[in-house]
Amino acid sequence: MVKCPVKLKVNGDEFELYVEPQRTLLEVLREDLGLTGTKYSCGAGECGACTVLLDGESVVSCMTLAVEADGKSVETIEGMAKGGELHPIQEAFLEHGAIQCGFCTPGMVMQAKALLDENLNPTEEEIKQYMRGNLCRCGTYPRMVKAIIAAAEKMKKSRAR
Repeated sequence: MVKCPVKLKVNGDEFELYVEPQRTLLEVLREDLGLTGTKYSCGAGECGACTVLLDGESVVSCMTLAVEADGKSVETIEGMAKGGELHPIQEAFLEHGAIQCGFCTPGMVMQAKALLDENLNPTEEEIKQYMRGNLCRCGTYPRMVKAIIAAAEKMKKSRAR
């Protein structure tokens, strides 16, 4: 099978890969780059477990072909913590018990990051609407909303410094 060249900037690191045109971004991240924080769950773009940021926009990586990401920047859960310190969203998810089994957490955190990068003052209703595509079998939705509100406050304070 013919392979296509794909250049990706993943969590700040540049990669040049040759991939089969039908391979998803999720497969490339997990299998080729070893970034297993992004989870495979439904494989149909319905659950949000595989959410990553592609040029700052949230996408379900199981439905995004790797060739569609050529020349773009990808941010995964592995890129959130900096210098050994958790991102404020990750801290808030821990502090508010928004993590149960943890399987949905990477996708939830990435979706929350997309929201807060766009709007640091979301209402509870805006959070629920924005996060609606991310499913949690453990039912941590109320805690997740509280965590996102807390993370927004942390991010506002750190920007004010």
